[in-house]
Amino acid sequence: MKTDYDMIIAGAGPTGATCAKILAEKGYCVLVIEKCKLPRYKSCSGMIIAKTAGLVKEYFGVEIPDSVKCTPYDNYGMIFVNDEGNEYKFEQRGFNVWRSSFDYFLLSKAKESGAEVIDGVSVIDCQNLDDYVEVTFSDKYKSVKRAKYLIDCEGAMGAIKRSLLNCKKDYVVTYQAFYEGKINLDPHYFYAYLQPAFSQYDAWFNVKDGMLVFGVAVEDISKIKEYNDNFIRYMRDSYGLSIYNKLKEEKWIMPRIRPDFHIDYGVGRVLFAGEVAGFLNPMGEGISCGMESGYCAANALVENFQDAKMILTAYKQNSIEVKSYMQRQWNLVSLMSGKFKEMTL
Repeated sequence: MKTDYDMIIAGAGPTGATCAKILAEKGYCVLVIEKCKLPRYKSCSGMIIAKTAGLVKEYFGVEIPDSVKCTPYDNYGMIFVNDEGNEYKFEQRGFNVWRSSFDYFLLSKAKESGAEVIDGVSVIDCQNLDDYVEVTFSDKYKSVKRAKYLIDCEGAMGAIKRSLLNCKKDYVVTYQAFYEGKINLDPHYFYAYLQPAFSQYDAWFNVKDGMLVFGVAVEDISKIKEYNDNFIRYMRDSYGLSIYNKLKEEKWIMPRIRPDFHIDYGVGRVLFAGEVAGFLNPMGEGISCGMESGYCAANALVENFQDAKMILTAYKQNSIEVKSYMQRQWNLVSLMSGKFKEMTL
């Protein structure tokens, strides 16, 4: 195993894979580490919007393969239901995927470009020094590796970021369950319900390989059962939901985006990208802005590899439109629901 790299990337999701692909194909020596065993599972709707599909084609040079999709393959868009129960339909063609397969597909393209990947390890210590970053891994040897730069793509938990910036956790807990059953809704859409009785953020419904998926997001984890029960009752009364069997349930977290839309771009030779930086669109759509921020960070590194002082400035400049798009999306949701009125621009 090597001990010195140009870049170490923590996190093998779409953000890390995009960053690794761009840097490796430019000839840099890149190591990606992932704390989970690959292919990793992520609790997610798995709805790939048209914007994300376009980014995959642009950054990776390929179409999203059928092998990572689940039925119904095609997603027709999103339907929002606001506080008063009024529907807003946004037509947009996309795809329905399993995140474990989709993420691994992206990572495989980064590996084909020359990136090295290690799974089952995480960063337990990070020393941000003048000329390089010294990283200690969680393997049994407590291996120490060095890189010119570290790109943190860990997601909402962001242990590296918390250790460097001493910042507190600020996230929303998501809960979703998979059922056998039937319902009078078109499975080609993703449905988001903004009524306060169903969640402290949003509730949602979609279909994956014939399974009905219902979820709620909360800030207070003790409220999950109350909100979920209210949501299931509503779906029975409003859409004829009939549940035959509960297959599984899962929890996850995502960052809580605040009205100032603060982005942490990095510190010293460590850059933050994706959710850990603060890039997240409404309803937990983090794939597109994660990929874009990873791309922006990678290009800032390529453009300024020998000048560490310029990299964060370049990264911030590169990602202006990513942040602007995110703000516009949050503004749109705020106009539909009083729950998000603080996000109005």
